[in-house]
Amino acid sequence: MAGSIRVKLFGVSFFRTLSGRFLVLTVVFVMLAEVMIFVPSVARFRQDYIMSRLERAQIASLALLATDGMIDPQLESELLANAEVYNVVLRRDEVRQLVLSSPIPAPIHRTYDMRDPSAWELIRDAIACLLDPQERIIRVIGAPVREAGLLIEITMSTAPLRAAMIEYGLRILALSALISVVTAALLFLAVRRLLVAPIRRVVAHMTAYAEAPEDVRRVIEPRSDILEVREAEEALRSLQQQLTAALRQRERLAQLGGAVARISHDLRNILTSAQLFADRMEASADPAVQRAAPKLVSSISRAVTLCESTLAFGKAEEPPPRLTRFLLAPLIAEVVESEQMAAGQNVRFVIDVPKTLSIRADHEQLHRVLTNLVRNARQAIEATGRAGTITISAGEEDEGWWIRIQDTGPGLPMRVREHLFEPFQSGSRKGGAGLGLAIAAELVRGHGGRLELARSDESGTEFVLHLPRDLGAGDG
Repeated sequence: MAGSIRVKLFGVSFFRTLSGRFLVLTVVFVMLAEVMIFVPSVARFRQDYIMSRLERAQIASLALLATDGMIDPQLESELLANAEVYNVVLRRDEVRQLVLSSPIPAPIHRTYDMRDPSAWELIRDAIACLLDPQERIIRVIGAPVREAGLLIEITMSTAPLRAAMIEYGLRILALSALISVVTAALLFLAVRRLLVAPIRRVVAHMTAYAEAPEDVRRVIEPRSDILEVREAEEALRSLQQQLTAALRQRERLAQLGGAVARISHDLRNILTSAQLFADRMEASADPAVQRAAPKLVSSISRAVTLCESTLAFGKAEEPPPRLTRFLLAPLIAEVVESEQMAAGQNVRFVIDVPKTLSIRADHEQLHRVLTNLVRNARQAIEATGRAGTITISAGEEDEGWWIRIQDTGPGLPMRVREHLFEPFQSGSRKGGAGLGLAIAAELVRGHGGRLELARSDESGTEFVLHLPRDLGAGDG
């Protein structure tokens, strides 16, 4: 029982392979080609069979004419039997003459003219003969050999003709099957050698590389002489080299990050102690100390904030967003309300969001993203000491939703725009760690969307947040 199951499973798995399917397709296509050859071949065989009977009948009739019609009835029967016909009519000099004759066992079923038949007529008549198992008597008209008359007619039975056609057809089919098997076997071996083997080599390299991607020795070396396979090997080698380099870079960054985290942890403790002493210095009666103490406290506070931000970013493992449907206007109103409390009189907020606009996102993560963007805009305006406006608008499009945050601040410096969403790179605000936009962009990417800088110049800065529509959830 187990053996039969294994055989069945092997058969199923074999026909799911490239070589197995190619073998089956080869056999099918060769058999189709042989069938296309078989029908004309059988039709040709029928034509040759009938023409040979016409020639035999003509020879028999010429033997009778050579004796001036004086022939023994037994010899006449032998001539007709040898020609496998019942009657022979030879037309010479516009005179139709019944040369040889014998009793016909049945009425004549049909007459065939073999003097100039078309290919379609030969194929049609051959198929009709094969499909009709009943013995028929047919009349055949042909042209005499070597112009020995105008035409010759014979009557004959279809039974011997059909039997000979079947025997010939079986031989053709057997030969076709043999050709199909041999051709399929040769093509099967060729495909395994030229195509399947290189593909398996590529797969083996991929498997070996996956086990130790940091090992350069496992990077594939293109050597196939098949153009398409070699292109695949070269593309795989390029991918493996890039991945190996990225893994090494990631490992170095991870080690560096661990070192930075340890340094930041120890530095934070040191700075915390220094901050305590600085706080006490503020109570000193010395005017010089009183003037320097606030600056010292501010510098130490920024250093502590930078250490804490670095540690938080290193430990951050954002969970995947929990997508829910909610109205966007209340969320933006909540963000603006919290920022208005921290903003001065010079900052004005404008909200242009439809009250019925509903989006699908993670409520908490989107709150963090918008808070970060609005806070950056507020701080940019406050840094100028002039009045400014923050405009928050949103809308819906075919692909999803967009949220735009605009401010009338001074714009971002060119050096900041080049590394805007990279951690520790984009902080343009004095004392900033440069992590806010990096975290915001990461949260938006988790939604499958994107956060982009649409504009930043002397008239202000504009960020656009794109969130895709999740059609799979039925919210389209």
